[in-house]
Amino acid sequence: MKIRLTSVFVDDQAKAERFYTEILGFVKKHDVPVGEKGRWLTVVSPDEPDGTELLLEPAGHPAVKTYRDTLVKDGIPLAQFAVDDVKAEYERLRDLGVRFIQEPLEMGPVTTAVFDDTCGNLIQIATQPQ
Repeated sequence: MKIRLTSVFVDDQAKAERFYTEILGFVKKHDVPVGEKGRWLTVVSPDEPDGTELLLEPAGHPAVKTYRDTLVKDGIPLAQFAVDDVKAEYERLRDLGVRFIQEPLEMGPVTTAVFDDTCGNLIQIATQPQ
């Protein structure tokens, strides 16, 4: 069993595409129209173009709003991305205008930070020991 695809619900796919590619640095992998307004829109790490895809999924289902609003209210990230250096990535993203709700925090061997993806989600970045 392998993880090939995971998703985050987004309010606006065009806005999410810009944020996840232009700000976070992911690369668009698939962009296929689905239905009248939706797209099968995935991004991947430029370091792993054949790796796990992240689907920027429309947040149209009624249950999504309650789920995401509760996570955000409680400060719980919807997803976590690995980075080599949380502090350096925090500074890079902050300089690009990304709003962090948690600055880099060392928790034993793991360092994390949490930001708002502008599309309805909190995302955690983490550096883990090798």
